[in-house]
Amino acid sequence: MRMLTPKDGDYATEVAGFNATAITTPDVVVCATSAADIVEAVRYARARGHALHVQATGHGGPHPIRSGVLVSTKRMDTVSVDAGTKIATIGAGAQWAPVFVAAAQHGLAPITGSATNVGVVGYLLGGGLGPLARSHGVSSDYLVSATVVTGAGELIEANADSHPDLFWALRGGKFGLGIVTEVRVRLVELRTLHAGSLMFDEPHIEAALRGWVDYTHSAAPDVTTSVAIARFPQTDRIPEPLRGRRLLALRFAHPGALADGARLAAPLRAIAPIYIDNLGELAAAEMARIHNDPPGPVPSWSRGGLLERIDQDFATTLLGHVGAGTDAPFIAAEVRHLGNATTRDVPGGSAVGGRSAAFTFSLIGAPRPELFETVVPDAAERVFASLAPWLSNEITINFIGEPADPARLATAWPPEIAARLDAIRRRYGATI
Repeated sequence: MRMLTPKDGDYATEVAGFNATAITTPDVVVCATSAADIVEAVRYARARGHALHVQATGHGGPHPIRSGVLVSTKRMDTVSVDAGTKIATIGAGAQWAPVFVAAAQHGLAPITGSATNVGVVGYLLGGGLGPLARSHGVSSDYLVSATVVTGAGELIEANADSHPDLFWALRGGKFGLGIVTEVRVRLVELRTLHAGSLMFDEPHIEAALRGWVDYTHSAAPDVTTSVAIARFPQTDRIPEPLRGRRLLALRFAHPGALADGARLAAPLRAIAPIYIDNLGELAAAEMARIHNDPPGPVPSWSRGGLLERIDQDFATTLLGHVGAGTDAPFIAAEVRHLGNATTRDVPGGSAVGGRSAAFTFSLIGAPRPELFETVVPDAAERVFASLAPWLSNEITINFIGEPADPARLATAWPPEIAARLDAIRRRYGATI
């Protein structure tokens, strides 16, 4: 088991995460390469009374770690696919991209989020809502089993038959449940889909948003769409057609017949003049192109919530903050359409919160980190306050963003799920 301290030259590289503004400085970082390393790390931390943390890609860590022992699982990134059972076995440090590649060789695909550079385990522990949410549901619903090192340093298998209480919690409970070393995930048969994005220039943002709002009221159950109003920085890192512009990106995904997808997307093509058209046949392995999230690492600040509904009054309110000619300190404001499959829990249930919500809502503050202390949070507070008539009382944990204070964290699960999670965390997580 290799251990690093701040005195070691490769310490900073080891602890670096996706968010370039969250500088993590634990007392010790363990460079794990196996479940045995993680067992040893847990026992090491327990013997010394140190807090224990875990990081794979660092996407889920908006709050820097300042002390204790950090277990880095990035080297545990093996991926294998059993075509017969349609199960992928995935190491704790793997990202989604190699899972897509391995699955595609067999005409299969994982149900995942918008970005393929996100860590598999951290994403699944929070549930996960991606570009196929309405047709295929929450990503953690596809978790079959997980190998976990408990807070007591025991290596156990959690599934529907073995430690079913922990298995229930791992599907959406996010943290405090031990350290996952490996997961088995069910894949779906999917080679291609009708998917991608339509971009609308600033003069047409209002028409595009209002047209999409109306579209969602009668959208087909197997169509998943979202919109993001984005202000792209004037920098060479941004493609020239986007550079310095404010655009609305309308994302679309239909996993059925391509002709059906084209027909279902046709009303969206007609809502306003299109600036860039990236919608058409898409290989399942290229699903990240639907949202085109940045590869990172990047300075990042986000705050999210869930919406019970949206209407034209919602559109008017949102446009007042981020529409044409506004100057809010956000790089993007995003709304994702949920419902249909996301509302249906798995047999035996799961710890996923917010299944009754109809939409997600997120604000992304970037690319100027100096604004993250007060300017961006204050502006976000004003936006969320104005959207109160549409906001749900619940927040799904992967979308919580900043500030993740105890009051907001308590809304990530309904009270009955939160109480059950607390008991399971005490049993299995202990110091983790």
